[in-house]
Amino acid sequence: MAKSNRTALITGSGRNIGRGCAAHLATLGFNVVINGSSNQKNCERVADEVRAAGTDAMIAMADCGDQTQVEEMAASAIKKFGRIDVLIHNAAIRPGAPFLEMSDTDLDQVMRVNTYAAVWLSRAALPGMIEAGWGRIINFTGMNAQRGSGGRPHVTMSKHAVVGLTKALAREFGPKGVTSNVISPGTFPGEGDNAAHGSLEKLLADVPVGRLGESDDIAALVAYLCGPYGGFVNGQLLQVNGGVEM
Repeated sequence: MAKSNRTALITGSGRNIGRGCAAHLATLGFNVVINGSSNQKNCERVADEVRAAGTDAMIAMADCGDQTQVEEMAASAIKKFGRIDVLIHNAAIRPGAPFLEMSDTDLDQVMRVNTYAAVWLSRAALPGMIEAGWGRIINFTGMNAQRGSGGRPHVTMSKHAVVGLTKALAREFGPKGVTSNVISPGTFPGEGDNAAHGSLEKLLADVPVGRLGESDDIAALVAYLCGPYGGFVNGQLLQVNGGVEM
């Protein structure tokens, strides 16, 4: 497909859901900024997939909990491609800690990666989106956060904050041509948040459609939101979980 001259920045895109989103958007003609915090080889493999689809790729290794690194990543992407048209904040950490054992340091780190990075990146990307009259911001929450995950209060807090941020951005910048939505994935093999929940058989028992999720299930929704017919979806929490949460 011919290049769209639009660029997507996807945090946590070296594997799993982030990788799937990068591959799908490349088929739509988007250049992709691929982010990881440590495994550059994974990011390089995703970059190869993007380039094979006929678009350009940039690898931006950065810790999403570090404001300076996040802002430098965004600035580098804008310098190379002119602006960020699609911002997908997929990176997250999900450490376990009962509430009474959760330290302020633990809380701060989770909030920085899961929530503040979405703020920092949105702040960097929005001026270009507004100037272009078009933009897409997509954040992620999760089923366990929606339910109120025991043993992970800081994760639940951070993911609820992301929903609030997304709705605020949708209301403020929708009139400028920028939509903002949040996706809540279900159970996806390979995603760190699900590894602790037991065997695949146990996980499957909770899913009405009888299968676990695949990265393409999320990536196809992202492609729709960023495609020609996704512009009327704004400020929504979109559940992709096979019917576990309704």
